[in-house]
Amino acid sequence: MEEYRLFRYTVPRIEKESSKMQKTEKKSTKVRGYSMKWIKRLCSFIFLCAVIAGGVLLFKGYQDYREALAAMSVEEMAERIESIDNYTEMEDLPQTYIDAVLAVEDKRFYGHPGIDPIAIGRALFNDIRAGAYVEGGSTITQQLAKNQYFTQDKKLVRKIAEMFMAFKIESVFDKDKIFELYINSIFFGNNYYCVAEASQGYFGKPPSEMNFDECTLLAGVPNAPSNYNPVASEELSRQRQDQVIEKMKSAGFLK
Repeated sequence: MEEYRLFRYTVPRIEKESSKMQKTEKKSTKVRGYSMKWIKRLCSFIFLCAVIAGGVLLFKGYQDYREALAAMSVEEMAERIESIDNYTEMEDLPQTYIDAVLAVEDKRFYGHPGIDPIAIGRALFNDIRAGAYVEGGSTITQQLAKNQYFTQDKKLVRKIAEMFMAFKIESVFDKDKIFELYINSIFFGNNYYCVAEASQGYFGKPPSEMNFDECTLLAGVPNAPSNYNPVASEELSRQRQDQVIEKMKSAGFLK
């Protein structure tokens, strides 16, 4: 009899506790589901904001590109560069100089459509790691577009406009012509604004007569012309030259 009473008392209590646990589990599951729903909504909202912001930047960049192109066509840009007194054609450049420039500025130049996704990804990674804008990832075509059409501001809208212009330049000219326009319009320090002026000014000879030492030294100057030109600092120019040679080796231009 006593065992029966104990059984009658224990069973309902167990059932009650089990029911309470089930309700608690349901409540916890409901809370988790509610939280996950809000997390998904938040992620969707952030993604939507990113898409809208990207679209706005893309539109503004395209507008800047169209305005720049309306002011001067790429054909007019090329004619303006070609009209300089010391214009140097591709055939008058030593192959060593061409290889050196490609190695330090754009080693995949002959394989991309105007922008280099690999270089952009690497630059983005390095910028995030440094917490600052330390690398741009611009191709030779982008640099030509920037120098001829846009400011040197490190702004995203300007970068997008530069990319559109690079695609336009690539659609009009072949790679050799783009390279030729580039080296005839960049700054080499000491008021030298093309490869012929720099070669004559620093070495007393035309580009076609530059030797290996002169080619590799001159190729490194435009990265920071005020610091790397041999007149400003022989030591820094030689240090930069060593970097150029190493890049030529890693790019496969030298063994």
